[in-house]
Amino acid sequence: METSAAIIEKVTAGRPEPIDTYRDWQQKQGIPVVRGFFVSDIRAVELSFWDLKGGPASFVNLDGTGDTNDAYVCEIPPGGKLKPQKHLYEELVYVAQGHGATTVWQEGSKKHTFEWQPGSMFAIPLNAWYQHFNGSNSEPARYFAVTNAPFIINLFHDLDFIFENDHAFTKRFDPAQDNYFSHEGKLFGRFFLSTNFVSDTHTIRLAEYKERGAGNVNMKFDLAGQVMTAHLSEFPVGTYKKAHRHGPGAHVIILTGQGYSLLWPDGQEVSRVDWRPGSVVVPPMLWFHQHFNSGATPARYLAFRWNGWRYKFVRMGDSDGSSYTSVKEGGHQIEYEDEDPTIHQQFESTIAKAGAVCEMRKYGHPLCTRRG
Repeated sequence: METSAAIIEKVTAGRPEPIDTYRDWQQKQGIPVVRGFFVSDIRAVELSFWDLKGGPASFVNLDGTGDTNDAYVCEIPPGGKLKPQKHLYEELVYVAQGHGATTVWQEGSKKHTFEWQPGSMFAIPLNAWYQHFNGSNSEPARYFAVTNAPFIINLFHDLDFIFENDHAFTKRFDPAQDNYFSHEGKLFGRFFLSTNFVSDTHTIRLAEYKERGAGNVNMKFDLAGQVMTAHLSEFPVGTYKKAHRHGPGAHVIILTGQGYSLLWPDGQEVSRVDWRPGSVVVPPMLWFHQHFNSGATPARYLAFRWNGWRYKFVRMGDSDGSSYTSVKEGGHQIEYEDEDPTIHQQFESTIAKAGAVCEMRKYGHPLCTRRG
C-alpha cells in the first residue's frame, strides 16, 4: 500500500507551488515574524521599522491561526504618530501600553478622534482612513492588532484592490454619526454588547457565564460591524475553566492574573504554556484547551477571533455554539466529571506551591479535596 506522502507526490507531480499572495506581501515588509502558538509578553516582542505603518512593528503569525488571520505588534514613538492608511481587511486593536488617540475618517468627510489608554479595545472600520498618535512625549505606546489580512489578501490576490480601494462602507462607519466611538453601545441579553470602543477591558463589568464553569463571567462584542469578534472572560482565584475546542484564529490575550493553559489534539499529547499579563496563546484548530488560574488574583483575558454573534459568516470548525455543549451530547466541551483526573491533580499541585487553595468544590468539581 502506498504511503500518504507517496500518493500526494504522485497527484501533485508537475504542479507549480500554489501562490500565497499574503506570504509574498508579508516577506516584502521587512519586519520580524513571530511564530509558534504562544508569545510570553507582547510588550517585549522585538520590533523593526515597518514602512507601511511608519513605526516599529513585528508580525505575529501563530500556528493556531491556520493561516486564516494574523496579528502584529506596533509601537508609536514618544510624541510620534503613525502613517495614515486604509485597507480592505478587518482589524481589532488592544492597547498594551501607553496613552494616545486615533483619528478615523472617510475620504472627504469630517474626522472622528477618540483617546485610548492601556487596556483600551477598538475596531478599525472597514476601508476607512485612520491614524494613530502617541499622547506622551516621554513614553512609547504599543498596541496588539488582529486582522483577517491573510484571508482577504489571498481571496482577492490583488494588493491594489486591498490598499487602494475607494469604496466607503458607510453602513459600517457613517461619518455623520457623531458618537460612533463614544456611545455606550447596545446590550443584547446577558452579555452581547454591540459597540465600537471599550475604554478599559480590565475593568468593564462582565456577566455570569456558568456554561464554562467555575464562577466564570464574560462579555461578547460586536465591534464596528465586523465578522471578526472579541470576548472578555474572567475566572476566580483557585479555579479553572472547562476544556473546550473550536475553530482557528482565537488570539487569547492575558490581561490580569497568573496561570497556565493546557492544549492538546484529541487523544494526543498535552502541551502546557504558563502565562501572565501580556501573554498571547492561539489554540490550533479543534485542539482542546483549558485555562487555569494559579495566582492570587482573578484571571481575565481578551480573545480576538473569527465568527461573532451579530453577522453570520462561514463556519471554521466549531462556530455554532457547540463549544459549550458536552462532548457526550455531540459538542466540543469536556465537563469536569469527564476530564482526565491528572488535570485536576496537576492544578492542585501547582496552586499549592504558590500558597493558594483549590476552590473548585464550590462549583461542583468531584475531585477537589478542599473542605468548607
